[in-house]
Amino acid sequence: MKLNPLLLTAFLNLSGALLAQPVQVNVGFGEKMGPMRMEQMALGQGGLSEEPMLSSRLTEIRALKPGIIRLFVSEYYDVLPQPGTYHFRTLDSMVASILQTGAKPLMALCVKPKVLFPKIDQDIVEPTDYKQWEELVYTIVKHYRDRNAGIRYWEVGNEVDIGEDGGTPYRFKPESYARYYKHTVAAVLRADPTARVGGPALAWFKSPILPALLDACSKEKIPLHFVSWHHYNNSPQAIRNQIEYVQGLLKKHPDLKAETIIDEWNVDLFNPILDPRYQPCYVAETIWQMKDAGLDWSCYYHIRDWYVSYETFAKVFSPSGTAFMTRWWNRQAQFSGLIDYQNQIRPAYFTFKLLSRLAGERLKVSSTSDKVHGFAAHDLQLQMHNLMLWNFSDQAVEVEVNLKDLPKAMRTRHIVLDATGAGNDENQRLRPEPFVQIKQGTQKLTVKLEPWAVHYWSLE
Repeated sequence: MKLNPLLLTAFLNLSGALLAQPVQVNVGFGEKMGPMRMEQMALGQGGLSEEPMLSSRLTEIRALKPGIIRLFVSEYYDVLPQPGTYHFRTLDSMVASILQTGAKPLMALCVKPKVLFPKIDQDIVEPTDYKQWEELVYTIVKHYRDRNAGIRYWEVGNEVDIGEDGGTPYRFKPESYARYYKHTVAAVLRADPTARVGGPALAWFKSPILPALLDACSKEKIPLHFVSWHHYNNSPQAIRNQIEYVQGLLKKHPDLKAETIIDEWNVDLFNPILDPRYQPCYVAETIWQMKDAGLDWSCYYHIRDWYVSYETFAKVFSPSGTAFMTRWWNRQAQFSGLIDYQNQIRPAYFTFKLLSRLAGERLKVSSTSDKVHGFAAHDLQLQMHNLMLWNFSDQAVEVEVNLKDLPKAMRTRHIVLDATGAGNDENQRLRPEPFVQIKQGTQKLTVKLEPWAVHYWSLE
């Protein structure tokens, strides 16, 4: 069949016009959805050094308002140097730094003292004496409860499915982890009955360790208050799929009622997208997917990059594991930290800075595009509204923002996150436009979102 060229041209023109229609975003100022709780999209640090990694940036971390900061309780803190002898001064320093940020530590128990693990071997995962192990765990937890540190979350292990490659010298099988978990949480709860316990902090969310743990906890009535895993991937949709998978596992055990925590996440650190605009936008889109899927907590890994000591890891890792950790952190290009090796703030920090402003009551935001998402909130304390939108796409889009049912006339300022500029001055990274006045009722804003753009509006 021969197509009429005039009809074909008209069809193509119509298709192009339809494709060019602006994205419609509706913000319902009268449609409240409950507390935002953005502080639960939090941060993590550790697995690298016993040195005071956060101490010089406490003010900047505090500004992000994280509810928790995950910390590896690793062997380099030397908590049990000799039988019956405890050393807390070094670990206390790191816990104190976290508390000074306003967050509470989520403590990931990764210690493997020679007293109970005399041979260096990632596949030797259970202590020589479980009674002594429980006493060690009890003493650690009691130490911080007696100090009124306010620590609620205690996690059993870190990336227990991959061992040294995950930064801690444990590589469990499903049955050994369930047994180890049972002994460990018994000691935690003996020291602090109000604690929340969980794990297994998997590197791979489909590891058989998790279903085996759920089965054991359900069958034996072992406390499990949260399940945790990690994610490094350039696709926020992939993280949503993981959340839904884990939620599906938990539905098979309704008696457990466990929270879900992704307590390490970031871009694919081996193959990141190198456009400097990408990672700040990725942070926003991933947190949107997390909250939309019903994840309870997350900890972005991590706050600050840090050079590691070969000698420190050689005390508890095999030669190959020590070499890997040292190569990865000291020679590999790093994209993990919100703050880099030279103590400079990276652009992704400013996404968290904008997200931290979304305090108070969450407002409904809808979009006609699966690439354009956003958050809006009414902050009762500061008597203002806040709106954040982004374009998780490599194509620019026109957006019409419909501000519905504004309760009063307001002054608004539009801010654009600039990830490509050379300076780290906050007014350069978060470029402000002049204030404008908007009227009560329903108003419309038109904005062009460049690829990977992150925009924010304050209304007061």
